[in-house]
Amino acid sequence: MNKYGPKAQAKVKRTMEEFKEGRLKSGKSDKKVTSRKQAVAIGLSKARKEGAKVPKK
Repeated sequence: MNKYGPKAQAKVKRTMEEFKEGRLKSGKSDKKVTSRKQAVAIGLSKARKEGAKVPKK
C-alpha cells in the first residue's frame, strides 16, 4: 500500500475501523460499504477534504 502523510494515514485507519464494524456508509445514497478498496478510497477522500497530504487521484 502507498504511504501518505500521517494525517491521511490516521483518517484511512479510522475509516477502515468503521468499515470492519459495519458502520461505514457511502455518500448520499447511505448504503453500507462492502469492499476494502472502496473504504480506503473514502478515507483518502475525507483526508483530501481536510487538507491532508495525499497524491492526486
